[in-house]
Amino acid sequence: MKAIQVTFDEKLLAQLDATEEARRNGRSAVLRRATAEYLRRRRRDEIAEGYQRAYGEQPGLGEEWDGWEDEGEWPKT
Repeated sequence: MKAIQVTFDEKLLAQLDATEEARRNGRSAVLRRATAEYLRRRRRDEIAEGYQRAYGEQPGLGEEWDGWEDEGEWPKT
């Protein structure tokens, strides 16, 4: 691991230090976990935005397919 310097305002740092997880595992562990979660969420959002750009603005199948949704039949269970 590599040590880095991070600046927090005093109120935010006090809130972090007051958490059970920070007292139990230390600030660094909490910040590593929070950063990993942030990066996972950001990647998920980027993927979702990519799908939205690729498929969200597509027109429908076209008039030639209108009405076909009623032609199929679900299997009987």
